[in-house]
Amino acid sequence: MKSTGFIVLTMACMLITSCQHKRHYYPLTMEQQQVEIIRFDSALLAIRTEQSAEDVRALYADYPEFFPQYVEQALGVAAEDTAYLIDALPLFIHDTLYGFDKTNTTVQQTFADMRGIQKELTHAFTRFHYLYPELYIPQIYTFVSGFNASVLFLDDGNMAVGLDMYLGSDYPYYNRVVHNYQKQTMRKECIAGDVVSGYLFAVFPFAAAKGRLIDNMLYRGKMMYVCSTLLDEPDYEVMGYSKEQWQWCEQYERQIWNRMMDKRDLFKTEQLLLTSYLNDGPFTSEISQEAPPRLGTWIGWRIAESYMNNHPELSLQDLIANHDAEQILRDSYYKP
Repeated sequence: MKSTGFIVLTMACMLITSCQHKRHYYPLTMEQQQVEIIRFDSALLAIRTEQSAEDVRALYADYPEFFPQYVEQALGVAAEDTAYLIDALPLFIHDTLYGFDKTNTTVQQTFADMRGIQKELTHAFTRFHYLYPELYIPQIYTFVSGFNASVLFLDDGNMAVGLDMYLGSDYPYYNRVVHNYQKQTMRKECIAGDVVSGYLFAVFPFAAAKGRLIDNMLYRGKMMYVCSTLLDEPDYEVMGYSKEQWQWCEQYERQIWNRMMDKRDLFKTEQLLLTSYLNDGPFTSEISQEAPPRLGTWIGWRIAESYMNNHPELSLQDLIANHDAEQILRDSYYKP
């Protein structure tokens, strides 16, 4: 009986300690992996109406890999339809009805200097390279999308960022095209987090054998936890929350978890339930209309963090490679 009590006491101490200190995974000095940002947006916006045929063909020649993907993924146009693009791109760039002309000018002003974002991404991918030196470090293309796309993962392993989606939560034209809850992440400060998390979700796709809520929660939570170790940003920024939303989650964490347990939601697979817990929205309807969105991901992150703090022998690579959500939950000793 005494030995059992000792185990419980030791576990309690571990949990207290793990809540107070976040693990560090990287040495102080690493070989820097410079991330290149390619300003495709500037080249695109330089198209001249009277010489659009020449300029569009130049984009095909100068960006042979990216331009077709941009046309298809961001604009929804067939990449081989050169004749249509020659006519349509100048109209798109200089459109006044939807405010694209003003927005494109604002993009060039807001992002005249990308060195801060480049520094953040270089820092994050230097850490990532330390974990996975065999994986490709992406180049980052910037583009304007007509409020149609934020971050793209490209066929060649590179990434692209729609700068017109990051002009600030109070940018007036957003009122026409998005819901209020979406504006929280439409800020310059969110670019690095969106790129890094988007890259992680792309190179480490969902691989659980089952599609239960707990499998999705732990998959997304693991990715966000790893992302938080790559970036030197507050956790609420990594999550795409406001500081107040993060504090709400911390304040009601126990009640959130107890409600999920009482409803036995973890092992359900219904799509509406998964959407409520995992997708963006004004709130997490399965919990409360006061609850921030994506609470399933947030709880998954907390479980992953508890698991790693209680198992210092495990690496981030071990966490990513482990697709057994029930085992992670069990061995996390998560109990808010």
